[in-house]
Amino acid sequence: MRELHTRRSIGDLCDFHNGNGFRPPDWSASGLPIIRIQNLNGSQNFNYFDGTPKPKWIIEAGDLLFAWAGVKGVSFGPTIWPGPRGVLNQHIFRVVPKKGVDKYWLYLALQVATRRIEANAHGFKASLVHVQKDDITNQVVDLPPLPEQRKIAGILRTWDEALEKLAALRAAKKDWVKGLTQQMLGHAGAFPQGWQLKPLSAVSTPVKRKSSVGDHPVMTISAKSGFLMQSDKFARDMAGRSVERYTLLHEGEFAYNKGNSKTAPYGCVFRLERPTALVPFVYYCFALKPGLDPEFYEHLFAAGALNYQLSRLINSGVRNDGLLNLYSDDFYSCRVPIPPIDEQRKIARALTAAKQELALIDNEIEAVTLQKRGLMQKLLTGEWRVPLNPAETSSTTEETEHAG
Repeated sequence: MRELHTRRSIGDLCDFHNGNGFRPPDWSASGLPIIRIQNLNGSQNFNYFDGTPKPKWIIEAGDLLFAWAGVKGVSFGPTIWPGPRGVLNQHIFRVVPKKGVDKYWLYLALQVATRRIEANAHGFKASLVHVQKDDITNQVVDLPPLPEQRKIAGILRTWDEALEKLAALRAAKKDWVKGLTQQMLGHAGAFPQGWQLKPLSAVSTPVKRKSSVGDHPVMTISAKSGFLMQSDKFARDMAGRSVERYTLLHEGEFAYNKGNSKTAPYGCVFRLERPTALVPFVYYCFALKPGLDPEFYEHLFAAGALNYQLSRLINSGVRNDGLLNLYSDDFYSCRVPIPPIDEQRKIARALTAAKQELALIDNEIEAVTLQKRGLMQKLLTGEWRVPLNPAETSSTTEETEHAG
């Protein structure tokens, strides 16, 4: 007769060891890499420690880690460290499974616990999570016998491997799209030879209309995602009465957000792809004049084609409100290429098709992620029991007897 599942706290299943608080005086140009939260996201930008580390600081490839301070869905939660060997910084636990607990199954169980913690977390920013050790160890999970843990881990590992392959495919496709974009549009402010250049003021008309009637969505621009509902980005509508001063954009028109960010240090330009939107009055909004292909210029702006010119026009960095010091006349003085309209359309079609290929991979990653999450919910709560063959059951029995 098969053993039943039990309900156990995370603290019953493993031990948590916090990292060391390495400070700048401890850093060196060589030695063991210091594993920080940013490195859990794949960053290879390390500081190093060349002193004598305590054994509890050492992290090997394959160790289970848990970042207890970070960004939801990005850096907060469990990670299987891929290497290299290093020393662990503060704000990260090394998680050591206890006897009878499979490490990869525990990693999956911690993912389930992480989603619970994130759902209940409250902080000064909705995306940031900072918890105490008890917030993790007190989480209760469904604990199957060790043979089932291993079978569940094996099943879900295949989904993780599929996601890893898709991520690698996406990275390669992204590099290809970037190379194609540079080949067609130029790079670092240098446009293909033979293209006529004109100031943006000569090929566009500023849009300054206000909303008098109608119900229009209040939107903002994210450097990563383009136009977003303001309430989605900030968890509430930030406009208030100032919405009366907002600019009413129509479909196909452009807006330049001169906000500074890591993704877009010189701001970003996006084209509206819905009927209307109200956007902050600090955006520089414009419509292209007839005879130009908006799709071509959408790709041009997305490639950061104005960045070199903007970097020379922006005065004294960033204001207190996070906006770049850039006057509208300076923005509209930026020169843009005007290739023949047939060439504009040909380039636009090619780059749109390339980005659609990238979007298809993104959709597949999202679908596989959702399928895996649904499977985890079934398997890690005991709703579904996995079948075991005699060899899987007997091997675990022999291990237990040998350990005894």
